[in-house]
Amino acid sequence: MKYNFSTTRTDKPKDKPKDMSNLGFCQHFTDHMFVMDYDKEKGWHDGRIVPYGPLTFDPASSVLHYAIQLFEGMKAYKTKEGKILLFRPEMNARRLSISASRLVMPAMDEELYIEAVKAITNFDKDWIPQGEGRSLYLRPYMISDDVFVGIRPAEKFKFIIFLSPCGSFYSGGLQPTKIFVEDEYVRTSPGGTGYAKVGGNYAATLLSQKRAMEHGCNQVLYLDGKEMKYVDEIGVSNAFFVIDGEVVTPSVDDGTILKGITRDSVIQLCKKWGYKVTERKISIDEIYEASKSGKLQEMFGTGTATVIAPVGELIWKDKNIVINDRQIGELSQRIYNELYGIQSGEIKDEMGWTMEI
Repeated sequence: MKYNFSTTRTDKPKDKPKDMSNLGFCQHFTDHMFVMDYDKEKGWHDGRIVPYGPLTFDPASSVLHYAIQLFEGMKAYKTKEGKILLFRPEMNARRLSISASRLVMPAMDEELYIEAVKAITNFDKDWIPQGEGRSLYLRPYMISDDVFVGIRPAEKFKFIIFLSPCGSFYSGGLQPTKIFVEDEYVRTSPGGTGYAKVGGNYAATLLSQKRAMEHGCNQVLYLDGKEMKYVDEIGVSNAFFVIDGEVVTPSVDDGTILKGITRDSVIQLCKKWGYKVTERKISIDEIYEASKSGKLQEMFGTGTATVIAPVGELIWKDKNIVINDRQIGELSQRIYNELYGIQSGEIKDEMGWTMEI
């Protein structure tokens, strides 16, 4: 191993969840976490595995005032044979550097990122749950603990990874969700931080999420910040539509949409299976008209946390757009089966996407 990390094992290990069928999402946390520091003189240094616990910051730390932070989300799976698999971790490493560049934060060598992920996952590997829909969720993130009050690029940072044994992101499992189409507030706009995985993007969606819940919806479908016309993202997912046999997903060219790793995987799989896949602007009016004409066959979201999230209904203004009679679509189910099968080791990985620890 090129990188060596110090380890301190907890003297107060936690009781692991007894009911593995009801883990929920990020409700339990493992015994340890990974921490590493950065400053201009040393670069990234002092990588260490320590007991999971509170972090201490100066009240004037810039992350608390100017949201200088970013994060990633990924999962580890334990196969029936006991192997531990990561899913495309190099993609997370590359995206972290892209997000870091947007906030003038330090990039991290891809190999260093992956070695840190592997080290903490292996250290707490006994927490990885086995069984359908279960995984160990990893939350790598970077924050600035530089002490200053004023607008300037920060110079000191921490990189942290914590872990959580998880079940399905949605309490109902793989069931079609009801989505609220936001036509008043926007998530981001061209020139903003939409393509970066930063906390501010999500803080800006909280009011819309509240509005969605008031309409009995699980999530929000955002429209573009320029014309309030074109589909952007679902709250925690990239959006896909199956229209008259064609798989359509919003283009990421204008920088407002996160380049999801699951998104990329779905596009590759659909092309491999012979589907026509188009990345382009798609308006909410087009979705509505496709629904009225019977051409809107499926809609689903994709993301690390959700994997695949079928959508059964859109609430847009005074319209209820029902999709596939609120049932899971054939393609949605096939993609989930294939992706989760590869991730969990149930299906042979012909794409070269998994990495064994």
